[in-house]
Amino acid sequence: MLENYLPILVFIILGVAFGAGPIVLSVLVAPSNPDSEKLSSYECGFEPFEDSRMKFDVRFYLVAILFIIFDLEIAFLFPWAIVLNEIGWFGYAAMMVFLGILVIGFIYEWKKGALEWE
Repeated sequence: MLENYLPILVFIILGVAFGAGPIVLSVLVAPSNPDSEKLSSYECGFEPFEDSRMKFDVRFYLVAILFIIFDLEIAFLFPWAIVLNEIGWFGYAAMMVFLGILVIGFIYEWKKGALEWE
């Protein structure tokens, strides 16, 4: 009965070898000579100037939410476009309501100045 599990065991061993092999090989072969410049903090091309626990501006969160909204919109548009012939006018109207709500939210954020950068 154990011979039935041999291919699974070989597959697991090969998977671990292919995953861990390059990591172990890079540790053994790659040169390691860190200096103070390599070990220093690096943030967007310049030295960090404040504490890492500082509060972010709200606009970062608003832009992130806006990205998620439009990403979600695209995730709903692709399946909708594929089955549009099957769902008919009701599906078309439902998607137009959905897109209308998203457009109203986008206009609201635009009017509030969430997309303006200093």
